[in-house]
Amino acid sequence: MENKNIIIISDSTGDTADQVVHASVTQFKDYENLNINRFFNITSEKEIDKIIDSLSGENLIFTTIVKKDVMDYLLKKAAEKNYDVVDIMKIPMDKTAEFLGQEPIRESGLSRSLTENYFSSIEALEFAVKYDDGKDPRGILEADVVLIGVSRTSKTPLSLNLATTKGYKVCNIPLVPEIEVPHQLFEVDKNKVIGLIIDPKKLNEIREQRLRELGITELGEYCEDKRINQELDYAIKIMKDIGCEIIDVSNKTIVETSILVANKIESKKYIRPEK
Repeated sequence: MENKNIIIISDSTGDTADQVVHASVTQFKDYENLNINRFFNITSEKEIDKIIDSLSGENLIFTTIVKKDVMDYLLKKAAEKNYDVVDIMKIPMDKTAEFLGQEPIRESGLSRSLTENYFSSIEALEFAVKYDDGKDPRGILEADVVLIGVSRTSKTPLSLNLATTKGYKVCNIPLVPEIEVPHQLFEVDKNKVIGLIIDPKKLNEIREQRLRELGITELGEYCEDKRINQELDYAIKIMKDIGCEIIDVSNKTIVETSILVANKIESKKYIRPEK
């Protein structure tokens, strides 16, 4: 096999086309002698011209270009040289468009963006677990968001939700009258700190239910009205000393609170909103 080439042209990394090409050629004998060349981040007619004009011999082009004008131009230039073009994305996108009843966005790099967002979420999730419930106050200075509040104000599930849905690195700190507040809370910018408060009666119900789930029948001071009010008063004082935003989570779901936190943080421009 001499001077036969497979050309991969992509407007992103070209990884998808590369995998398809290699999965295909391995089904043939002597494919090791086939030349495979990859051109990536190709987004203009000028770049297409440069690639096509540089080719010689027999060429088969595989492409994952999604922008219609660039794709149409590639087809035109390839036809002039009698090169066949395999549009890897055409059938999947056409069938998906028919199934969903809508046209594709045709924006390059979206799959790469999804992959980057996935790994960002995993990293944020690991951060949330590492710095959950005040395990290590050093996380306060590294976090995108710092949640503070008394026990059972949904700090942990909220941290995990923000990590997985928004990719935020969240540290949460419990506020307990008998435990000194980490000094880092007064060093980090107050706009990154969100205080969570809750109605005392609602908190009592949540704490009682939690203890019952754990098989604890003697509720003790943890569920007493006096203790709950003491904790809430202390927490509110700390929040006011910091000067942070405060959210009442009494009648809100985790998702609703998550949206409120994200809006408050993004409005301060510390975290860029998702596109």
